[in-house]
Amino acid sequence: MSLIFNSSACATDSFSALTPVFGTEILAVHASVVSNFTMEADSSLRYTSPSVVAQGLSFCNVTVVYTHSDTDDEVYVEAWLPPSESWNKRLYTAGGSGFGAGRFLVPYTGMAGALTEGFATVTSDAGLGSTLDDVTGAPWILKSPGNVNLQLVQNFGSTSLKEEAVLAKQLIEAFYGKKPEYSYFNGCSQGGRQGMALAQHYPEEYDGILVGAPGINLPKVVGSIFWPQQVMNEIGEHPHDCEIDAIVHASISACDKLDGVEDGVIAEYEKCLDTFDPFGEVGRNFTCWPSGEARLISASAAAVVNATWRGMPLSGRQSWPGLNPGTNLTGTTGFQNGICRTNCTGDGACSGLYNTLGNNWMKYFGAKNPDYSIDNLTRAEFQGFVRLTAQELASYFQTDDADLSPLQQAGGKLISWHGTADDGVPPEGTAEYFRKVKDLIPEVGGFYQHYEIAGLAHCAGGSGGQPVEMFQQLRAWVENGTVPENSPVTYKGPDSSVWNRIICPYPQKTTVKADCEDLKSASCWQCA
Repeated sequence: MSLIFNSSACATDSFSALTPVFGTEILAVHASVVSNFTMEADSSLRYTSPSVVAQGLSFCNVTVVYTHSDTDDEVYVEAWLPPSESWNKRLYTAGGSGFGAGRFLVPYTGMAGALTEGFATVTSDAGLGSTLDDVTGAPWILKSPGNVNLQLVQNFGSTSLKEEAVLAKQLIEAFYGKKPEYSYFNGCSQGGRQGMALAQHYPEEYDGILVGAPGINLPKVVGSIFWPQQVMNEIGEHPHDCEIDAIVHASISACDKLDGVEDGVIAEYEKCLDTFDPFGEVGRNFTCWPSGEARLISASAAAVVNATWRGMPLSGRQSWPGLNPGTNLTGTTGFQNGICRTNCTGDGACSGLYNTLGNNWMKYFGAKNPDYSIDNLTRAEFQGFVRLTAQELASYFQTDDADLSPLQQAGGKLISWHGTADDGVPPEGTAEYFRKVKDLIPEVGGFYQHYEIAGLAHCAGGSGGQPVEMFQQLRAWVENGTVPENSPVTYKGPDSSVWNRIICPYPQKTTVKADCEDLKSASCWQCA
């Protein structure tokens, strides 16, 4: 049932006493009532909560426009404030995606879901402009070819995140007459990187932070997305998508049982990497999907898969982890333009089909030239771009500071999660970060947990299950001190049967209880 506003409360004048964040100037405030709002909020974009439909809701839509002193940027912060009668006295901030900070479909979906639960919710575009249609583009980074817009880089990297939180709490206090009792941030991918930035730079702003598949070392993460295409360009061969898929499917068949359970998911991906050799598939006859054509797996296909699994090298050693065996690499059944995807014509000639994130990173962030051709980069040129972007942008984008003691002292709680079949951001990067935090703070489990989700792709999809109870578990940890012991997931096996199991706080693994026969029941699984 939609609650009706007193329109005088949702008016620009109600927010006239906002205090600008230090170093900024408020340019404008707009407030208006939104009535009968309806939007589907699917779990694939809510990430850690189940699918819901926001049906016939009303809220006060408040947008604050501000600029940083002595600059020409304009940052938009948009808040959705439910009626006082339905507000749960909490703030929910939704993270971005791709090269977009916020104010587009992904955060709006998370906000719609949060609104159904009574949250006041907020998003910020960091001054980049609303990127509803394409969050993989990056023209905002350049003032002109060769000249980086460092103000927007700084906004996007971290500073807008604190400003968003400070302004959101002011808007809430102005509207409801009180500050939120608890504040939460939730995001995946770029939103996950934003969450890590908040935990490391501004630990006092949120009581609970959920981060999925975070691009912790963004320059290397996006460089690794381009890496398989670089390999193909170097060897001068672009194998058909179905050859790549055939090797991936073979890895699943060979490694599915390594955990003792055949469910279509590779849980022991490290063992698989050690035991399954993609070059062993070279010359094998298979049927290409969807054409039905008989083909042989080529040595170039094996080389591309092997390079993708082994990770991107710099100076003769791995500089960033690769993707795991079993991960969909072509995007033909999931993520658009998978990082190993090719485009083949009717006569069999194939060329690389770039993932737009990797493509735009190399052009805009690396070459700083949108017209730059990346088709014929030498290995030295490719590595030079990766190294240069890491050097120039690390202080803005990297979120790999393992010293989370300020978050611990602030009483904040952090949960990170990552699908082991992520087809964009290597999951080992997040696990490695957690290990570094644990080495520095052995009692890390008191405020930070990390979960690996077998078979889950980038933020959603794949053969693994979505952690739809995790946000409520974070709330219980923050508000009641209830530390999560595990988190439930549901997914479908190869025969479309439903599997219910749990995921465990890293480095624990999910194992089958002795003498338990119903492996599709969550009660058969334990953390060990």
